[in-house]
Parts: sequence; C-alpha cells; structure tokens
Amino acid sequence: MWRSRSNRDRKTVVCIACGESVLRADAREYDKEGNRWDRHDKEFEYLCKACYRTLCHQPRNELESLILGIEQDGLSQEEFLSRYVGAVEERYGSAEERER
Repeated sequence: MWRSRSNRDRKTVVCIACGESVLRADAREYDKEGNRWDRHDKEFEYLCKACYRTLCHQPRNELESLILGIEQDGLSQEEFLSRYVGAVEERYGSAEERER
C-alpha cells in the first residue's frame, strides 16, 4: 500500500535568496537549468514563496554557461558586469543591432 503524502512536505528547506528556513510545502523549486520538469539526476534548490514571486520568469537559456564562462575569483562587480555585457554582445549582438 502507498504511504500517505502528508509527511513528505514536513521537512524544511532554506531559501537560496533570503536564507529563511521554510517548510518544503511552503517553498518553490528552483532549477538553475531552467527546466524543473526534467527531474532525472537533479538536486533542486528552493525559494520561499515571497522570493519566488519577485523572480523574473523569462527563459534563461544559456545563461548559466555564459556566467560560468566569464566568472573568476576576485572580480569586482564592475568588472564582472563589463565582462557580462561584452559576452552578451559577442554572443547575441548589441541592443542597437537587435532593434534594427
């Protein structure tokens, strides 16, 4: 016979955005790969409902690989953002080019 699902969500998880501990039932799964429906061999992180509501829910294809490609220890925020803008323009063209 199947077990009751009532105990499954009694564990707590930590919100990766604010650090608050919340019941799993009160959290939302976050998948940095952007596809929470493909569950095979994945470990999910969690967001509390308040932080989840503030997220941009636009597609983020290739974002993780782009960030990992420019990330480096000791980078200032200014340098990171400069590299990010450069990488985006190199990969997708400038905003001006896309507006045409």
